[in-house]
Amino acid sequence: MPYRLFVPRNYDRRREYPLAVWLHGSGGRGSDNRMQISEDNQTGSHIWTKPENQARYPCFVLVPQGDSWHQPDSWEPSPELELVVKIIDSLEKEYNIDRGRVYLAGQSMGGIGTWAMIIAYPKMFAAAVPICGGGDPSRASVIVDVPIWAFHGDQDRSVSVEQSRNIVAAIRQAGGKPRYSEYKGADHDIWNRVFREPELMPWVFSQRLASGKK
Repeated sequence: MPYRLFVPRNYDRRREYPLAVWLHGSGGRGSDNRMQISEDNQTGSHIWTKPENQARYPCFVLVPQGDSWHQPDSWEPSPELELVVKIIDSLEKEYNIDRGRVYLAGQSMGGIGTWAMIIAYPKMFAAAVPICGGGDPSRASVIVDVPIWAFHGDQDRSVSVEQSRNIVAAIRQAGGKPRYSEYKGADHDIWNRVFREPELMPWVFSQRLASGKK
């Protein structure tokens, strides 16, 4: 699987670093190892590497490239999404990554992949940011303890806002407390607005698993 990896400047093997994982939308599909960090996916892949964010939150950034993050006509993870887990495991062996501070975010197809991933691996990620995606409400009880901040536009014509509403409501009914921001009048391409949220980066990097990955 093609992927891009950003290594923090002046990486010091003696200290642990968080890892941010970005799952691209459908516009990032392919095998050129470029489109997943370009065009509509540029903001989501580069927000973590901006100098001002690296100065405050130095972290590794992983951006894999696949054709689908979920099974056809299903919320289940695709084989490619399972490969992402193996890449994360290999990076944790090669670099000094804080296993309690692995963060996951994605937009559109990647937003669906984000929901699928945290449901399949609820103890792996310290926080998740699914953007204009959706997940399986019947599995909501699995992720009640995962810190989630989901986003959607209420006029989304590509992925219905009901997809986010339904799983967020199911998590809350199961006892979880996900954050959810719905943009009134917004269509599908809300990612630039999402990453201008002043509280988002501080919120993500304040999250930590109690005992690392399980």
